[in-house]
Amino acid sequence: MMFSEHDKGKGMNMIKKALLIVAVLALVAAACGGDDESVSAASCEAGQVDGNLNFYNWSEYIDPELIEAFEAEYGVDVVESFYESNEAMLAQIQSGVSYDLIVPSDYMVNIMITEGLLVELNKDAIPNFVNMDPEFTSLPYDDGAKYSAAYQYGTTGLGVNTALVGDDFPVSWALLFDPELTKDFPGGVSVLNDPRETIGAALMYLGYSLNDTNMDHLNEAIAVIQAAKANIATFDSDQYDEALSTGLVSVAHGYSGNMIVSIGEADNPDDFVYVLPEEGATLWIDNMAIPTNAVSVCTAHTFIDYLLDAENGATLTNWNYYGSPNAAAVPMIEEEVIDFYADTASAKTEVIQDQGDYEINYTDAFAESKS
Repeated sequence: MMFSEHDKGKGMNMIKKALLIVAVLALVAAACGGDDESVSAASCEAGQVDGNLNFYNWSEYIDPELIEAFEAEYGVDVVESFYESNEAMLAQIQSGVSYDLIVPSDYMVNIMITEGLLVELNKDAIPNFVNMDPEFTSLPYDDGAKYSAAYQYGTTGLGVNTALVGDDFPVSWALLFDPELTKDFPGGVSVLNDPRETIGAALMYLGYSLNDTNMDHLNEAIAVIQAAKANIATFDSDQYDEALSTGLVSVAHGYSGNMIVSIGEADNPDDFVYVLPEEGATLWIDNMAIPTNAVSVCTAHTFIDYLLDAENGATLTNWNYYGSPNAAAVPMIEEEVIDFYADTASAKTEVIQDQGDYEINYTDAFAESKS
């Protein structure tokens, strides 16, 4: 079963949520601060739109009905495009492709601030920013939330089909990387098509930090992935959850909300479980940000404000099953979602940190691992 029985009261849920927030912030505190020099502050008014919204996001991350309601209310179109990794998104922005709103993870916000790629937010145009939990408005990668507004948070772990793998399996990255174990898994395994996540998973499997910057250790991680490739069915950051729930793969590497939703919709949900490997797992915060080459800057501000509305924030979380930084939304969020993320507070997790010039080594290592 994915969730335990809900025998805890609302007060206990709020305590557990607070504990999780403390855990998140303790981890991101190690991240480096970027260059705080302002690019430009948009001179937009609350509720103002200045064109259609070109929205670049992770897949399966927002309720389509929220998009439709925004379009109807403001008389604009939202054009959605999707990326599989922060690095893929960054490459598009660096190449000059124009998007009005993006959703980078914690460490990537820091990178993009440092490179001068983000617009400083005009908080007067985002009155619903007051709904944010204060713990999420003063984060090390963007102190004071000058350039970003937290969107959702979650973990990266493993979905396991126990009907195919059995109940007696190691809660370990060995479920991806031990070829002697995975050779018996029907359909093999699915691994994220993401440099920092997948290289990080291999580093943690070896007993290192996912932020390790030792080249010898990185080469060991490459060797681990290459040795596992015979049983890796796909490197995929989009359809992995469906591949798991339909039995195409036995184990899938992926994000908590996608896994929970897909497992819940499976014909036999009791045959699946989402776990965080004992060696450690990724804990992340995704954020809304506006690139400096955005065209519809005011529409982007208005869309951020729209998602930070209490009811809309709850709708978002109840649809994608990720943790919400929107304090005003919490009373309307399903209790099982709050319980699930509170239960991860005791797990061994790390936040991906910006490693500066060393970042290219993770990207190169991932490419070599897949070749």
